[in-house]
Amino acid sequence: MALGAPAISFHRSLIRCEIAEPSGKPAPMGQKTRYKDSIFDRAFMSLFSRKMESATGMDKILTWFISSLYDLKKSDVGRATNKPGYDGFVDVSRGVLKGRTPVEQRALVRQVFLSIMPPGAPETFRKLFPPTKWACEFNAAITVPFFQWLVGPCETFEVEVNGVKQNSGVKILKCRYLENSSCAGMCVNVCKIPTQDLFTNDFGLPLTMTPNFEDMSCEMIYGLQPPSLEEDPALKQPCLERCKFLYHLLTNCSLYFVKRSNFYYKANLHKTVEK
Repeated sequence: MALGAPAISFHRSLIRCEIAEPSGKPAPMGQKTRYKDSIFDRAFMSLFSRKMESATGMDKILTWFISSLYDLKKSDVGRATNKPGYDGFVDVSRGVLKGRTPVEQRALVRQVFLSIMPPGAPETFRKLFPPTKWACEFNAAITVPFFQWLVGPCETFEVEVNGVKQNSGVKILKCRYLENSSCAGMCVNVCKIPTQDLFTNDFGLPLTMTPNFEDMSCEMIYGLQPPSLEEDPALKQPCLERCKFLYHLLTNCSLYFVKRSNFYYKANLHKTVEK
């Protein structure tokens, strides 16, 4: 048995993302957590990046029009990346924000989600996982091992939904995506709302995600109907101090581009800060 333990650990590292910190836990606030991504993790990153690049690149005519009309470089409207691994995935997803309203950003991410799935996936999901306690708990359970590459380590916890106690909560200890993007707008418009909408509206299984911008944790509760956009506190979140976009003159990053007026000024705020 002792000889088998290293082999088990080795095979597990091939298929599951692991934290590379000596403590085995996410790095303290202010420090970037190091990860050891498996072959499968890197494959998922590559797949998502390609799909996102394709989605942002499909709008070539609009990109040309915006860049010509407002004298912007095409790379400032939407571009791919030369960065490898997770950094490249985050860099590509930044292109979703550029030149698009929050509604357009969320619609594009939904398009990416659906493009990864086989045809008829939402209908099949609805049949297999009607909104029951079992379905909520099952989806929470599979979120933990299969999405650590995207959000970092997480664990299930008990919640109460409509008076029923169930183990359908997922606690993300320190979100990898938020930690690497350092952007409230990307958290809300590229992750939180599109994911909630996908499960709630396309899959028919309510999901509420509540990010904590203070410690970068997040709670996902399957079975809980998400609040309206007007009542969601995440959309009132101001820009984070470590944000890599020049959003700091704005009071509300997650509602960015709600108004199309003064577009040139706002488009220029999308330029990233080079360190």
